[in-house]
Amino acid sequence: MSVRRRGGEAVEDRSWDAVSADFLQSAVPWRTFRWYKGQRHYSGTYWSATMRDHVIYESRLELTRLLFADFDPAVRYIGAQPFLLKAELEGRACKHIPDYLLVTEQGPVVVDVKPFHRLSKPEVVFTFGWTRRVVEARGWQYEVWSEPPEVELENIRFLAGYRRDWMFSLELLDEIQGAGVDGVALGQAARSLPGRPESQVRSAIHHLIWLHRLVVPLDRPLSSSQILRWAT
Repeated sequence: MSVRRRGGEAVEDRSWDAVSADFLQSAVPWRTFRWYKGQRHYSGTYWSATMRDHVIYESRLELTRLLFADFDPAVRYIGAQPFLLKAELEGRACKHIPDYLLVTEQGPVVVDVKPFHRLSKPEVVFTFGWTRRVVEARGWQYEVWSEPPEVELENIRFLAGYRRDWMFSLELLDEIQGAGVDGVALGQAARSLPGRPESQVRSAIHHLIWLHRLVVPLDRPLSSSQILRWAT
């Protein structure tokens, strides 16, 4: 396998079993953006609260996986296009660049992103098959990510607008915690601090949900009637 270091230097032909997750976290994306007129992919950068930095994506579906990773409190690191994986199979050389490396509380997870309708294509089955075997052989997890439930995605996409912690004072967050909002509807909780604008309190509540300090069901549309619970 190969990785690219900061400054663009490629470190080639390392043994996959000997490369640690810590080493991979020092790498930069193997492939640079492809920009051209009429391109079908939607590329960009996303500011990750987990990384405190921008992470690249090459499609809207990859951006979706980024949102879910950034929202997941178990994820400690998110790296895009983290390495070039190589293998020799059936007498031919095979290469593949996974979409993401996540380092979680449970260990590293190598992620490939692909729409449902393309998962059955023979070349996809072949590539993801040997990639899974190589990744899982060293005890890491391998994940193929496709379209998530639409309602959950819309909720997380909305909450991501409140992920930037410097926009919310600790004083305000502490006031909400002391306001007795557990078991209270979100709309009512937003009016629980008479000395604060309702819009400001509501935004801070959304930030606390993003942080998983307040919990609401995300399998139905987020609304003022949903009941808030403090995380246990």
